[in-house]
Amino acid sequence: MKTLAGPCILMILCLCSSAEAATAMDLLRETAVSWTGALPCGGWDCECAFRSQQGCCCVAKPLFELEEATFIRLVGLWEGLSNLNSQIEEVTAGCKIAFTAAMLPMSGCLGPFTSNMSISYQSVSLNQGNGYNAALGTFTAPHAGLYFFSFSAYSKVGDAGERLYQKVQLMKNGQLIASSWEDNREDSEDSSTQTVLLQLRRGCQVYIELLSGRQLCGDTQGYNTFSGYLIYPFSEQ
Repeated sequence: MKTLAGPCILMILCLCSSAEAATAMDLLRETAVSWTGALPCGGWDCECAFRSQQGCCCVAKPLFELEEATFIRLVGLWEGLSNLNSQIEEVTAGCKIAFTAAMLPMSGCLGPFTSNMSISYQSVSLNQGNGYNAALGTFTAPHAGLYFFSFSAYSKVGDAGERLYQKVQLMKNGQLIASSWEDNREDSEDSSTQTVLLQLRRGCQVYIELLSGRQLCGDTQGYNTFSGYLIYPFSEQ
């Protein structure tokens, strides 16, 4: 306290004249430079404090350190985002997969057969990703992911009272997933639609088959359809 009292008195005396004020400032600076105790701002440059604005000199070093730390953190965040973007592009590259196809118009009937028969939807209006094979009527997953599939079954017999006898089913690698059927002696035509979500590995096959003994008839407008698309991909473990 004694050491600080001297500078305080000198600061009061500096108001008397400009010459005395200059001498007082010199003495105050020398006293501050020689001070060995704790400084109010924690190690700031006394030369700077007496020649420039004290507020700037007190915080210059901490601000510089904060600026450097913020810049380094931003660089790290940018690198992380760049790596994440690269991973997303790697996973989704070539994953625009969608198809839709219909049976060719027919006035007669497809079937009946003595065994289940895969239906070939040969009128292809979309085959993005080339996953659908029109000759076989089979979709082969180009990439693992969650897929949406939909199929419609339509049949029309010649006269009312004739038997409408149809059943088609969606298959995944030979496993029954969903089906649609109609068997009555009243309607002359009928249709139905099924939709499913399937998790597929790369190479999994999905197709529609006509059940043995059943038939599809009178589809002159291509109402029998099969379509699907990739909702989102995922990496196989």
